[in-house]
Amino acid sequence: HRGDMLCAPGAAPTAAAQLRATVCWMTGDSALRPGKRLLLKHTTRTVRAEVTEVRHRLDVTTLRRDEVDQLGLNDIGEIVLRLAQPVFCDPYERNRLTGGGLLIDEATHATAGAVLITEAR
Repeated sequence: HRGDMLCAPGAAPTAAAQLRATVCWMTGDSALRPGKRLLLKHTTRTVRAEVTEVRHRLDVTTLRRDEVDQLGLNDIGEIVLRLAQPVFCDPYERNRLTGGGLLIDEATHATAGAVLITEAR
């Protein structure tokens, strides 16, 4: 939305309603799996998000990517999120302020995960 963010004309972020991101899942209360609904805290906005895909889990010992259908406590992996409203974002490697966020449990409002955006669509 107009006025949501100030930026240089040549460095405008992408307005995206779908994100691919690396996530560190920080709750043992429930696994992160497709269909999970969360809140995404991104810069100053909080939007509803749904996990549409768990792409893989990173084995931190071997750095191998293992195909899985869910992530558990302290797992790091790649997911796809569908957002109820677009956010203005960049890949984390380009801009860490607009490239990261927190996943929040809707019911408890506890932080459930940290995300680093790798692709915005």
